[in-house]
Amino acid sequence: MSLRERVYSVLVVSAAEKLNIALVPILREARCQPVKVVTSLPAARRAWSERDYDFVIINSPLPDDDGVGLAIDIAGAKGAVVLLFVRGELYSEIREKVVEHGVFTLAKPLSRPVVTLALDWMASAKERLRRLEKKSLSVEEKMEEIRVVNRAKWLLISALNMEEPQAHRYIEKQAMDRCVSKKEVAEEIIRTYA
Repeated sequence: MSLRERVYSVLVVSAAEKLNIALVPILREARCQPVKVVTSLPAARRAWSERDYDFVIINSPLPDDDGVGLAIDIAGAKGAVVLLFVRGELYSEIREKVVEHGVFTLAKPLSRPVVTLALDWMASAKERLRRLEKKSLSVEEKMEEIRVVNRAKWLLISALNMEEPQAHRYIEKQAMDRCVSKKEVAEEIIRTYA
């Protein structure tokens, strides 16, 4: 899927109705949907627990919190890119708190071109996160295969008195002869001898 075809889900956390009304059309133009708008910290945490969002936009302050802790928490969770809108006079102070957590920050007042540019940055960051998640999954899958194969080798060593190289070769040969993965052969050995 090309980047032009990609669609991003968005959670907007903002109690400012005027900003919410202006922001939703900008998000839709930027291929963002669904867009869910909540107005408080508890509603934001509930929405986040119910679904993973690609982007989370927080307009600080909220009626019950400044939103900084929420931004840091969500940025630390897997996969979301977080944008925090803050008052201009607090920008430097808040940016210092959140930048190390990967939170993007914009000073208010906001303009349409600046928000559009920030959404482009967020899309770039999200695509990078997607690639890293894919790499991470493939490494985890490979490590799982190694664990399963090692367990099967030890079962062959103990059940059939094979040497470790012989057990390893047996698993490899079975996988090649049957055109299946070493993990599949190992799982069959585990079912048989465990």
